[in-house]
Amino acid sequence: MNHVFPRHTRALPPTAVRGEGVYLIDRHGKTYLDASGGAAVSCLGHSDPDVIAAIKRQLDEMPFAHTGFFTSEPAEELADKLIAAAPGGLDRVYLVSGGSEAIEAALKLARQYFLEIGQPQRQRFIARRQSYHGNTLGALATGGNMWRREPFAPLMIETSHISPCYEYRGRDEGETPEAYGLRMADELEQALQDLGPETVLAFVAEPVVGATLGAVPAVPGYFKRIRDICDRHGILLILDEVMCGMGRTGTLFACEQDGIAPDIVTVAKGLGAGYQPIGAMLCTAAIYEAIESGSGFFQHGHTYNGHPTACAAANAVVDKLTTGGLASRAAEMGELLAARLRECFGQHPNVGDIRGRGMFRGLELVADRTSKAPFDPGLQVNKKLKAAAFDEGLICYPMGGTIDGRQGDHVLLAPPFIVTEAQLEELTDKLARALSRALP
Repeated sequence: MNHVFPRHTRALPPTAVRGEGVYLIDRHGKTYLDASGGAAVSCLGHSDPDVIAAIKRQLDEMPFAHTGFFTSEPAEELADKLIAAAPGGLDRVYLVSGGSEAIEAALKLARQYFLEIGQPQRQRFIARRQSYHGNTLGALATGGNMWRREPFAPLMIETSHISPCYEYRGRDEGETPEAYGLRMADELEQALQDLGPETVLAFVAEPVVGATLGAVPAVPGYFKRIRDICDRHGILLILDEVMCGMGRTGTLFACEQDGIAPDIVTVAKGLGAGYQPIGAMLCTAAIYEAIESGSGFFQHGHTYNGHPTACAAANAVVDKLTTGGLASRAAEMGELLAARLRECFGQHPNVGDIRGRGMFRGLELVADRTSKAPFDPGLQVNKKLKAAAFDEGLICYPMGGTIDGRQGDHVLLAPPFIVTEAQLEELTDKLARALSRALP
């Protein structure tokens, strides 16, 4: 009898029993190249001895202590490491168990911050369509993934959404990327005017949009204009780096490449690299000081906040990414991956766009390259591709609804940073075979 509640009740997955570097092995001995790191999680691969040793040491010393009573050395060390590497005025770290928890903490902190400074009228968030911020209700409400939102819409906080910065489909003929970026950013200004800027708490965005759009970075200048608009109206900028952060795009924080710093940033996935469940919300000194000098208490919390064993794992991961050079390696190998993708699929009749940064790359699939016409959603191209790739021994991350929540297909690639050139060739070879099997 199987009593696990699976993600899909009609498609029970095989049982994974072992991980070796960039590969996972099931109980029948079949080997799968993990080309998406699960969901952009396994940045170090599946058997890093240093991270495993750090977890074992912490278990021997003290597995758990509740943050309602204690702090711990691993938590303090991790916070120091993150702030030392963080951009701008980020100064405090709130440790949680995953990405959705980090987003929930960010949303609640934004609200409490404005209560503490005497602006209770601020109660609205603005985010972007075709974004993804998590599956808990607050995160789902700010996210713009229509398919995920629809069943739970009556339960959600009200959020306004503007257009994504989605150059492949949004930039007009003859328009420069910079002009397009400014036009998209100015939608935030218009939304603020429509709502009344004094009612808005924050703007929430992914620097590189992950699951819903497929590794879409903003064009140059977009986020600088966004930062300016937020500053002018006194609203917070919350950046969601749960998927694109922790070295995934080639720098520890993705926003470094856009030349800005947020008021709040969330990270997870690569922070624990799959070895332990952990996430974090980072905020500026000004936000923390408003709480400290006001009520003195952030009205939030979870049982496993700052879990010592999870923090010990994350400390080892962050060391690998920073002093160990793996974030820089992600940038280097990401260029090789991009070149390999262009070589294999740059002229493919059903690959309309190849995009991304670092080890975070996406291919948008189309029925016609010239018109950019998507496949009929009824063909379920993304689902067929996932199945065909898995059969080939390749784990990738295809999704549908790329354009508007219903139309469009893409595949997201996020391999471990330890991947070799030979393994990148294996990746693209297997993906090419899967595409030939899945496409109509």
